[in-house]
Amino acid sequence: MKKIIYIILSLVTFGLTACKDDFFDINKNPNLPTEESITPQLILPRTLHATASRMAVNYDYSAHWMGYWARSGTYGPNNEQESYNITTGYQSGQWAGWYDILFDVNTMEKKAEISEQPFYVAAAKVLKSIGFMYLVDQYNNIPYSKAFDVGNNILPAYDKGQDIYNDLLVKLEEAAQTFKTMDADADPSIVQADIMFKGDLTKWRKLVNSQRLKLLLRQSQLFGATPPTAQLTLITNDASGFLSTGESASVQPAYATIKDQQNPFWNTYKTNELGAPVDAYNRANNYVLNKYRGNNDVRYKYVFSAAASPIPPVNDASLYYGYNFGEYIPNSAPKENNSSAVSGPGLAKSNTQAQWLFTSIESMFLQAEAVERGWLAGNSKTAYENAVKESFLWLGVTEANAADDYLTQGTPFVDYDMAPNKIELIVMQKYMALTGVNNFEAYVDYRRLGVPTDLPLSLSPSKGSNVVPLRLQYPQNEYNYNSANVTAEGNINPQTSKIFWDN
Repeated sequence: MKKIIYIILSLVTFGLTACKDDFFDINKNPNLPTEESITPQLILPRTLHATASRMAVNYDYSAHWMGYWARSGTYGPNNEQESYNITTGYQSGQWAGWYDILFDVNTMEKKAEISEQPFYVAAAKVLKSIGFMYLVDQYNNIPYSKAFDVGNNILPAYDKGQDIYNDLLVKLEEAAQTFKTMDADADPSIVQADIMFKGDLTKWRKLVNSQRLKLLLRQSQLFGATPPTAQLTLITNDASGFLSTGESASVQPAYATIKDQQNPFWNTYKTNELGAPVDAYNRANNYVLNKYRGNNDVRYKYVFSAAASPIPPVNDASLYYGYNFGEYIPNSAPKENNSSAVSGPGLAKSNTQAQWLFTSIESMFLQAEAVERGWLAGNSKTAYENAVKESFLWLGVTEANAADDYLTQGTPFVDYDMAPNKIELIVMQKYMALTGVNNFEAYVDYRRLGVPTDLPLSLSPSKGSNVVPLRLQYPQNEYNYNSANVTAEGNINPQTSKIFWDN
């Protein structure tokens, strides 16, 4: 984990606001950050950006496993990913990346407690709920309660995933109460430091409720017919609602056409600051591409880009050309320029656009599922259809009446009244709406509910009897440096070892 003093270096300005007697002390460099100068106001924007970036661009493996993306014809097989035979080295950056961010968040929280800045304490609890949720969703039991107690627990023990989820919900209620009762005007630093909501506490409360609902729906199969009434009551009593139409939680730290300062999604999948393409590997997967086409859904033109050099005859099939996950691709097959990139115009709108962290699309589908389950009041058909419409709106679909035409085509795949299983309908349409937006959510829902029900497995000849893994292996560094605690978790087999909510 990084030292916070180095992490925050780029956020510290070199201007002076006042002269002090010790400024000219030759034993001190005034341009280097000190422990005292690293304040919650400086840490928050960095952690918001890092969290949004991580969620947007670090789950390409989920996109491949879940039928969203596939390898382009320019590349040979990715044997580990496509065989599902994953090792302790595969995706190890998931562990290190989240703990680095969470270390910063924890530092912000502790500093804010000392300086009595409740907004930053509450924001830290929200960000922790996101980061630790993602870690549990990939590894199950992880270090949590002692994760940052370096002085006393340099080799932290593992907490159970269920216990972590329970505590995250407690911390979110604490954050909700803080946002509800505090006076935002009492701390003028908030508006500038909050690069997501500009100090709008109602939106923070809506994010808290949306995150709470996500944590609860993750556990839907554990709750069964018994809803989590106590938690749902807390959400209802908060009375601020959820992220809804046009209310995506997105961060904007002033992205610019400068190296390493572009929007993260654009910078990873579209072009660099000079306008050169940066991603020749990830391409449209035929599974989801055919789902769009076969159901009169124009959104494939927004989540995927038309081929730069389509192979004649130029038509829709050549403009939007995809591959199958794990397939053998002969040298004569279309290459990256002849196929559809994953940075469609509905996702990569500008290299300076705000980076989504929690979209209105996802929040509204969560609400629709909760209403259908009887967890929330409302009309489930209306909630479902509004979530679908929000996807078209969010992507910027320009075809007139596209969302209404899609919803009224009269097929069980889309029509609420015709669908035999309403939960599967809502979750499948959530799958269709989140291509490239939140690839990891599809991986969660597939493990939780088995949706999509017809997801094809890898075509890799090295797959054998393997299926989509249920989790990741603990990273090798844990076995190297925290061996006693990680081995206490037993023999982990991603083919059979489940996350606690995967019932």
